[in-house]
Formats: sequence, structure tokens, C-alpha cells
Amino acid sequence: MSPITLILIAIGLGLVGWLAGRAKAWSFQKADPEARPVARPVYHAWYVAVWIVIPVLIFVAIWSILAPQLVTQSVLASPAAAALPEFGFQREAWLSEARAVASGNAIGVFNDAAKPLIEPFREAIDRYSLIGVLVTIFIGFAGGAYAFLRIRPDFRARTRVERTVMAVLLLASLVAILTTFGIFASLVFETIRFFGMVSPIDFFTGTFWGPDPMSSADNPDGAKYGAIPLFWGTLFIGAIIAMIVAIPLGLMSAIYLTQYANPRLRAWVKPALEILAGVPTVVYGYFAALTVAPAIRDAAVAIGISGASTESALAAGVVMGVMIIPFVSSMADDSIAAVPSAMRDGSYAMGATKSETIKRVLFPAALPGIVAGIMLAISRAIGETMIVVMAASTAANLSANPLDRMTTVTVQIVKLLTGEQSTDHPTYLSAFALGFTLFLVTLVLNIIALRVVKRFREAYD
Repeated sequence: MSPITLILIAIGLGLVGWLAGRAKAWSFQKADPEARPVARPVYHAWYVAVWIVIPVLIFVAIWSILAPQLVTQSVLASPAAAALPEFGFQREAWLSEARAVASGNAIGVFNDAAKPLIEPFREAIDRYSLIGVLVTIFIGFAGGAYAFLRIRPDFRARTRVERTVMAVLLLASLVAILTTFGIFASLVFETIRFFGMVSPIDFFTGTFWGPDPMSSADNPDGAKYGAIPLFWGTLFIGAIIAMIVAIPLGLMSAIYLTQYANPRLRAWVKPALEILAGVPTVVYGYFAALTVAPAIRDAAVAIGISGASTESALAAGVVMGVMIIPFVSSMADDSIAAVPSAMRDGSYAMGATKSETIKRVLFPAALPGIVAGIMLAISRAIGETMIVVMAASTAANLSANPLDRMTTVTVQIVKLLTGEQSTDHPTYLSAFALGFTLFLVTLVLNIIALRVVKRFREAYD
């Protein structure tokens, strides 16, 4: 049975418990109108519901992992599994086909040898589905009965419910932290394997990037794993060209919308500007490849620059800058609008003009939010892939000419992980080293942003 069915059963039992707990709490007041229970009836109701739903959800999470294994073990123990191969792909294919037919996800099998397994799978699935439902109902009733019997006029149900909610919120906040640690650990492990094959000095100081998946994994040529061109391309496209476009346009649009635009115009322009953040990056890639890049090439040829191509760092950076304008504009808009009006009025009272007030009062006071928006935009830009692939190529070049072809770290990560090479080959593992380096760069940017925000927030609080 699907875990969704068990979750729906848990919700239904929780609703029944909620109504029962609320009814019992109301009965205290009806029995003695002068008495005043410690907690309101709704908190007693939620206390019972929590004791039903949370244990059942924990069981469902565990059962969804165990049940498929138990079904497979039951089928393998049946006489019909005697004809299965001992190991290998064919064995797994027969089991998968029989399971799919028994579950109703397929109408037939490709291998006739899998047909005898269909009925054992069906019986095992039905048996363990019934067990799951019965255990779910039992846990729900047990938890509900325990909570229901504890309800008394002097029972502090509100405190218990609020502590449970705080625990759930704490677990939710820990998910992001644990996920970050998991990503970090996986990257570190594979990066250490890579640096066991290729010298970190060659990787961080080499100027030629050309991994060869056909080379020997025991004696790789470290000179081909120089990542400087990739780091430079990422910095040049995402943190220089894109920011030259995004920061001025984003800040000027935020200043205009908050200080000069009338409310009707702002109501139309601000949502239209924020729509840019929702456009898929592949659309920006097509726009860069089909419109911006040819226009830049034609302009370069018109002014006498030879060798201009339709693939360039400038085309990718310009379109990427347009894409991240909403990140800069929205954060700056909100930060400027949040500046206390007393600071603005005080500046006007001292005789300052609107432009002077913006430059000397509003902008410095809103600087923490503006810096946070810029750092967010930079992090978003250096992680972009599709625009670079479609407008700047996948060639790793170390050049300061914006009309040259370049690539970034993320593009190479995708290229390396989608190849046919072995997972133990340094060419494959180099993707993790690149990802780890990009992770550290993003972390440093966030730390810098937090320090800057903290410093200026203290200055203008």
C-alpha cells in the first residue's frame, strides 16, 4: 500500500482524536461552570492529535523503507524464486518486472521467466500492506488513548503543544544545516580521492584544462588539470561582466521605484521587473545565443575587430546580468523602503535635496540590504550553467578579452559528470574538486556579506 494511504489514515485518526479531545475538555466546563481549566479546549484537542499523528508518521517513514525489502525477501523465500539467477542484472530485471505487474504499474512482463513471480509478489504486497494498515491504526489508537486519558482540568496542554511545535520548528531548521554538512562531506570525500591522483598544486596553479577520460587512471597527466582558466571564466563572466550590468541597473531601478515613481507606475513596473527572476535560464540562453551574441559579433566587426564570434564571454555576461537584476533591485528596493522616515524627514529639514538625501542618508542606511542583495546575485551568477553553455561555449580559455570564448566551473562539472568515464577516473573526480572549490568560494562570499551587513547595521541602527 502506498505511504500516502497510511498518511491519510494518520490524518483521519488525528482528526478523530482532535474532536474527541476537544469534546472531553468542553465536558469539564459543562460539569462545573465555575471551574476554569488550565488550558483551553483547543489545546487539549491538539495535544491528542499530535500524539496520534507524529508517532504514526514516524512509523510510516520507517515502514516505507522496510516494506519493499520485506516483500522482496518474502518472494525470494517462495518456491517460485528457485529459478532466479544467483546474482546479476537479469535477476534484478525479473524481480522488477514482476513487482511492477503485481503493483498494477505494468500490464505484462518482457521475460516469461518473471511470470511465476507475479503472484508471490502480489500476495506479499497485500500481506504487508494489511500489516502496515493494522499497525498504523494500532499506533494511532494507542497514542490517542494515552493522550486522551491524560486530559484533566489541571493538565497544561498548551505548554506541551507549544513545546512540540518548537521541537518541530527546530528540526525543520536543522534540515538545512544537516543538508549543508552532507553536501560538504560528500564533496570532501571525493575531492580527497582526486587530489590523491592529481597534485593540488597542478590543479590550482595550472593554466591548461584538458582532462582525458581515456588516459591511465593510475598515472594521470596533472598538467591537463589546471583549473585556473575555469576559475577565471567563472569570475570574469559571473562576477565582473554580469555585475557591471546588474548592479547599476538594479540600484538605479530600485532608487527610481522607491523615490521618484508614482504609486501607479510602481505597481506595474516592480512586478514586471521581478518577472525576470522567474524566466527559465534556458530561455535566457536562447536569447543570448540567438539575439545578443550575433549583435555583439556584428558590432565588433563593424568597428574593425577581427575574429569576433557568436560565442563570447561578453554575450553570456550581459544576459546573465539582466537575469540577476531582480536580485539586486528587489533587495535594494526593500532596504531603501525600510529606512525610517524620520531619517529622510530630518535630512529634508536640514535643507538637503532629494538626491543628496538618497546619496548621504538613504543609501548608507540601506547598505546592509543592498550588499546582501549583491552577494546573493553574485552567488547566483557564478552558479549559472545554461547561459554559458549556449552563449560562451565550453572552451577553457585564459583571456581578458570579453569577445573570446570562455567557460565556467559549473559548465565543466556538468560536462564531466555526464560522460562515460569510470567513477574512479580522475577526470570524473575532478568535477567534485571543482564543486568543492565553488562551494568554498560561495561560503566565503556569504561570510563577507554577513560581516559587511553586521558592520553597517551597527553603524546605522
